[in-house]
Formats: sequence, structure tokens, C-alpha cells
Amino acid sequence: MFARLTALAVFGFAAVAAGCSGPERPPTAATVGDTADQVVFGLKHQLTMDGVLRTRVAADTAYFYQSSQKATMRHITVTFYSPEGKETSTLTADGGIYEWRTGNMEARGHVVAVTPDRRRLNTGVLSYNRDTGKIIGPEAFVFDSPERHLEGEGFVSDPDFKDVVTQRPKRGTLGKVELGG
Repeated sequence: MFARLTALAVFGFAAVAAGCSGPERPPTAATVGDTADQVVFGLKHQLTMDGVLRTRVAADTAYFYQSSQKATMRHITVTFYSPEGKETSTLTADGGIYEWRTGNMEARGHVVAVTPDRRRLNTGVLSYNRDTGKIIGPEAFVFDSPERHLEGEGFVSDPDFKDVVTQRPKRGTLGKVELGG
């Protein structure tokens, strides 16, 4: 009987030991913040050309990467200014990327851009090319202004949304004329 109890105890101990033989540490994954060279909370940055304010960038959090010369930002607000320093539009988004070598930017997630004279654009992705001074939206968008309404897939525009060109229009209105359907 004692031999049986000893055998059961040894078997039970071996079963418990085998059940605990999983990894010693839980698996981990690197996050954006883990690989960044610098993390800035409450970022506020101004870009100038020839001494005139052209763009103001604000973000809740920014992750800077030296090797790629990029910053990944969360909860961003970007304000664009004319060559004379007058505000032309303000953009908000869930996140974005800023390439400090080129000055190009990309906004992603609930992108909303508005102008002082009530033009408004909603999309999921929007890119700004500093060399051309153009804003490009490769995805579905809705644009509204006092005199027109546009919906489509993809667009190109100036930063103050006076010249919005739809690549694949769905519908819209110009004054009292309805387009598409």
C-alpha cells in the first residue's frame, strides 16, 4: 500500500512539474515607443520658409526615428499658412507621419480639414507634399463648402481647398446644379 501511495505521489509530482514547463516569461512585442530614438509628449513645432510661418504641428505624442528621419505622431493638429502668413486650413487626425528631411506629412484616421471660410474635407488618409504644395487623398472623401459638395475616391487639392480635383467622383453639387447620383 505504501508503495502504491509513493508511486501515486511521484506520478502526481511529475504531472504537476510537466504542467509548469511552459515559457518562463510571457511573450512580448516591441511597440512604437520601444524602438523610437526620442519620445516627445505634447509636441508643438513650427515650420517656416523665408522667415514666415508656414505650418504649425501639434501632437499628443511624437516618436522620432533618427535613421529614417521620420516622426510618428498621435492625435495631431496641423495648421497651414499662406506665403503671407495667413491661416489657410487646419487639419486634425488620429495620427500621422512627418518626414523632417523632406517636410512631407501624412495624416491617418478620421482626418478632418477645415478652412476659415467654412470649407471642410473628411477622409481617412491625406498626404501633404511640401515640394508641390499639394494635398493628396487616395481614399474616399467628402468635401463641403458654401457653394459646393463633392464625394469621391481620391483627390488632389491646394492646402486652402480652393482647387479640389476629384479623381473618381461619385456625386456632388456646384451651386444649384447636382452632379452624378
